[in-house]
Amino acid sequence: MIRKYNLAIDFHKFFRIEGLSSIDFRKENKIRLSDHTAVIFTSKHGVDNFYRLAADLRADIPETMKYFCSSESTAYYLQKYIQYRKRKIFFSSSETNDLVDIIRKHKVEKYLLPCNEDHNNELSDLLDNHKISYSKAVMYRTVSEDMTFLDIKKYDMIVFFSPSGIKSLQHNFPDFEQGEKVIGVFGNTTALAAREAGFKTLIEAPTPTAPSMAKAVEQFLIQNLKNK
Repeated sequence: MIRKYNLAIDFHKFFRIEGLSSIDFRKENKIRLSDHTAVIFTSKHGVDNFYRLAADLRADIPETMKYFCSSESTAYYLQKYIQYRKRKIFFSSSETNDLVDIIRKHKVEKYLLPCNEDHNNELSDLLDNHKISYSKAVMYRTVSEDMTFLDIKKYDMIVFFSPSGIKSLQHNFPDFEQGEKVIGVFGNTTALAAREAGFKTLIEAPTPTAPSMAKAVEQFLIQNLKNK
C-alpha cells in the first residue's frame, strides 16, 4: 500500500506485556498450577507466562496435562516448551464458542485459564454457562508505553489492534481529540473500546470482504478516492 497509494506509515507499539512475579502471582491467585489437569491458552503470552511461572514456582507440569488453545498458531507455539506430538493438544479454528464446544467434550478435567489482568470475560462467561470447572489465573498485565515523543497531531489515520492501544493513547495524550482523523480498529473488543472512548471508527476489520486490517484500509482508500 505504501507504494501503491504513496502512503507514509509509521509503526509504533503503544503498550507492552509484563509478566507478574511469582510473589505477585501468589498474592493475586490463591491456586496451585499442579492442581489442574488441563490448561486453556488464548494467546502466546499465556503460554510464555504459564511456563515462566511454573519454573519460578517449581511447579511440576505432568506429561498427562491437556492443552486447549484458541488458535492453531497458539497450539503450535507450545513446541517451544513441550514435545508437541507426545501431548494431548486441542485447538479451535475460529470462534470462542468452538473452543468451548471442544472443552465441553472433556468436562471431567480441572482447567486453568491463564489471562491478562485486564482480560475479556467472554470465554470465562461461556465456561460458567456450561458449568466447566476452571480456575482463572492472572499471570501478566498490559502496561502503557511512553509515547509522548510522538507528534500525534500529524497523522491522518490511526489504526488499533487492541483495546490496550486505545487506553495507551488516552494515557499518553489525555487531551487528544479525534477531529477529522480516521480511526481503524481490528476486532470487536477493540471496536467497543474505541466507541466507549468516544471515537468514531471509519475502518473496522475483520469483515467478510476485509479479513485483514490491510484489506480494510485499502478498501477505505479506494472508496475515498472514488468520492473525490
